[in-house]
Amino acid sequence: MRKNLVLGLCFIFISQLTFGQDLEIVPLNEAWKQKIQDLAPKQTRFPSSSPKKILLFSLHTGFEHWVIPHTAEVIKILGSNTKQFEVVASKDIHQFEKASLAEYDAIVLNNTCSKPDHRHLFWDQLRVESTADSTVLMAKAQEFETNILEFVKKGGGLLLLHGGITTLNNSQKFSDLVGASFDYHPPQQAIQVKLEEASHPLVAAFPKEGFSHVDEPYFYKNAYSDLNFRPLLYFDNAEIQSQRANQKLTSGKTYVSWIRPEGQGKVMYIAPSHNAQSFENPALLQFMLDGMQYIVGDVACDETPLKKK
Repeated sequence: MRKNLVLGLCFIFISQLTFGQDLEIVPLNEAWKQKIQDLAPKQTRFPSSSPKKILLFSLHTGFEHWVIPHTAEVIKILGSNTKQFEVVASKDIHQFEKASLAEYDAIVLNNTCSKPDHRHLFWDQLRVESTADSTVLMAKAQEFETNILEFVKKGGGLLLLHGGITTLNNSQKFSDLVGASFDYHPPQQAIQVKLEEASHPLVAAFPKEGFSHVDEPYFYKNAYSDLNFRPLLYFDNAEIQSQRANQKLTSGKTYVSWIRPEGQGKVMYIAPSHNAQSFENPALLQFMLDGMQYIVGDVACDETPLKKK
């Protein structure tokens, strides 16, 4: 009881200090990398038959999250610390050719935000790389999208981190694959992240009361309303300040992480975090590692979609 009271008071204090304010950018230096390496788990929690190869894709054409290089380092450290993941970092969209994707067990989309006009990362980048006719470029962009869909259905894994959900944000097929599309977010603020089901093995890293951190509280659209996923983490809508006046939610919850199977493959979305400071929480690092194991098929757990419960 005392512990919960202290956590609650700390959350209120953090909220008052941080609402609507961006956190200071953390230098990506050797000291920070070493800190994360020390905090990160040294072994996986679930049995793994062999090391898996991960495509860590960090290209953005739209909004640039300052945390992109920090997030990339976190994924690399989780792989190297445990020696269970060979992480290949890239910003080359041609990694999404069928032949290239065949080399990987899973893809991690690291804040791969697309431009607001088309909300199609591949289209954005192809226009930069080529002067070909727009019809040709859009056909190629859609080919890359199809390749991702087929990659997952045939057994590949897909992990989307924070802004990665906007990669192909106007595509209903991609939204169905991921479980949602990004709609909007209020200003950064302290968020109390809670566990949907404390007994689920993928949230075992967290205390039962969840955790608090400063982030952008994402709200979603398109496939999100279908609830065709198994939720893991959420926030209470009533606690989120400065929501859109015409969309304000004063009850219920919004999910910030979930999983879903697709064909023979696995998909996971993790909204935290917009700031590198959040990675200094060992529980979040463990959660991300567990998520990496989930998308490569190492974790047997309940994936029943919320809509079927």
